[in-house]
Amino acid sequence: MNTHMRRAALVVAAVSMAAGLAACGSAKESGSNTGNGSGDKKDQALTIGLLLPENQTARYEKFDRPLIEKKIKSLCPDCKVLYANAKQDASAQQQQVDTMITKKVNALILDSVDFKSIASSVKKADAAGIPVIAYDRLAQGPIKGYTSFDNEQVGKVQGKALLEALGANASKGQIVMVNGDKGDPNAAFFKRGAHSELDGKVKIGKEYDTVGWAPDEANKNAKGAISSLGKNNIVGFYSANDGMAGGIITALKAAGYSKLPPVTGQDAELAGVQRIVTGEQYMSIYKPYQPEADAAAEMAVAAARGQKLDTVAKDTVDSDTTKGIPAVVIAPIALTQKNIKDTVVKDGLYTIDEICTAKYKSACDKIGLK
Repeated sequence: MNTHMRRAALVVAAVSMAAGLAACGSAKESGSNTGNGSGDKKDQALTIGLLLPENQTARYEKFDRPLIEKKIKSLCPDCKVLYANAKQDASAQQQQVDTMITKKVNALILDSVDFKSIASSVKKADAAGIPVIAYDRLAQGPIKGYTSFDNEQVGKVQGKALLEALGANASKGQIVMVNGDKGDPNAAFFKRGAHSELDGKVKIGKEYDTVGWAPDEANKNAKGAISSLGKNNIVGFYSANDGMAGGIITALKAAGYSKLPPVTGQDAELAGVQRIVTGEQYMSIYKPYQPEADAAAEMAVAAARGQKLDTVAKDTVDSDTTKGIPAVVIAPIALTQKNIKDTVVKDGLYTIDEICTAKYKSACDKIGLK
């Protein structure tokens, strides 16, 4: 766990503790957490801004946005949600914050493209009386609340899974690490967690940091590593997410591997789950989006109504600029062939029919996914 964050216990239960919020205004108000002006807003219709960082990763448009919007509507039927996606452009996201300020939103949920450069925009929103809830990535600036997963633990789970997949092969070759975007603060935690498991147990032949989590860049990095190290000397790939894992696996296939080395991932994207079914990808990280989205919506509505966040957020985190930020931190889950049915299917992320299309039917049958 990073030194700025108190380790959270399992908090999936915690994010469901906002029954008081569902009553739209049952918590006591706090003058320090007012949104866009002061006073009692429990009977007012609110406008909540939602800014997501990119659309290359499938999760944001397919899961995060609809789940957040649905939860806000359940908490406050008359609330309006203003949405924008920055498409991995930090400058565009700064302009989107300015637009939200101009439109006088009552609270803003922000998943930052660049957690450092967005700080000035967060300050502008705060000065305008708009509380900002950091979603998935801890942005700098006067953030009022934060929800994400235990990101260093994500890397540890990935690293441990890769070692388990390698077994005795861990000492027979080298691995390649393809890390996430340097502008994403979570990427540093994933990387740190993975290194804590991998260092000293396997040789890391090449390591790359990507820009924008781009699968094409991961593909290029994988090709470069194969050319430099030799395909017979590479026993595994650490990939920080599923999109990049897809790019890596395309490179491995092009290199003519008779058996693909294990590749990690994250986000439980449908394509990633299907690659796990076929054995092309060893694992992914399943992060149940529902509790994360619910927590963001609950904190945003509470902050917009001038209520304290401690009914939702039982933990705190520190950023480089702000201390004691109320936080909901959720535990990640390793997703392999063994638990697809008990995780993403059971939770309704995908149906078996969605996973086991005609192309994957025989592979699904082989692992008992029916």
